[in-house]
Amino acid sequence: MSDWIEVGSVEDIPKLGARVVKTAEGDIGIFRTSDDKIFALRDSCPHEGGPLSQGIVHGDKVTCPLHSWNIELATGEAVAPDEGCAATYPVKVESGKVFLSLSSN
Repeated sequence: MSDWIEVGSVEDIPKLGARVVKTAEGDIGIFRTSDDKIFALRDSCPHEGGPLSQGIVHGDKVTCPLHSWNIELATGEAVAPDEGCAATYPVKVESGKVFLSLSSN
């Protein structure tokens, strides 16, 4: 049985923005960059749990709205000098549809 779940279309996610998928394990932010790359992170900053999905997406990073920590979308790692990591989740796009795996990386 596949662990991929369809969470919507690429067009459902604003460019340089995010949408939230609610799961039993907690909220997951699905992010879209200006060049349509899609990433998924636990919707909780490693600093103080700020909602990353409400942050500003720039390049391949998101800035937490609470304390301006920058988080790499591909790895979930905080950008130095900050330290910490948000869990990442596999995503794939097929025919314009976004699929999420709940198996964190």
